Amino acid sequence: MQLFAHRGVSAHYPENTKAAFYAASKLPIAGVELDVHVTADGEVVVIHDETIDRTSNGSGYVKDLTLQQLRSYDYGSWFAAQYTGENIPTLGEVLELFVATQHRINIELKTDVFPYVGIEALVLKEIAKHQMTERVIISSFNHESLQTVIQMAPYIETAALFGEVLVDFTAYTATIPADAIHVNLPTAFRKSIAIALEKGAPIRVYTVNDVENAQQLQQLGIQAVFTDDPQALLAGLTEE
Repeated sequence: MQLFAHRGVSAHYPENTKAAFYAASKLPIAGVELDVHVTADGEVVVIHDETIDRTSNGSGYVKDLTLQQLRSYDYGSWFAAQYTGENIPTLGEVLELFVATQHRINIELKTDVFPYVGIEALVLKEIAKHQMTERVIISSFNHESLQTVIQMAPYIETAALFGEVLVDFTAYTATIPADAIHVNLPTAFRKSIAIALEKGAPIRVYTVNDVENAQQLQQLGIQAVFTDDPQALLAGLTEE
């Protein structure tokens, strides 16, 4: 079963920062997961929330601030004093960390609250610039965004994110049509996911930090999990 570092190695570093992604780049795992928003001046930045309030010493919506304004704040000290001075990274800066590795990059388009018109083209431009077309997965809870990506770049893998249980995941996903299904941990144990697995659907599960859960998912045939603590799961699954 593959492991993806969720927002980088976010159990031990401030999430979605270059420190967290650099740590992930040194691990023998399948890949990393990150989230993107667009600034007021059209830059694609890596951060989970629509605002910077939780993960910085600043306040405000990413969409209302320029990159320069966003970089006037600190994104590490909230986690631990030793990470004081961490900046909000651009998507390009994070991709650069993985150009020379074999890791896959799962880019989540955070368009389920604000549409960020044009974000798909901006993200695809960065992917092409770094020659990582075959190594990325683009996911989103906003399945209209996935349709836009598919229309613009049908050769890039897409994954539909779900926060709820569907009766038939594969039938719905085919209507997008996305390549993979990403579900939360409780949903992974539902009958509908067992049926999707029987049909050969690629399924990845978020967010799995307990080794026992990871072992159970591995036994079910889940393709991959997203974890805040890839080192712990690496050790636990190796012992299995």
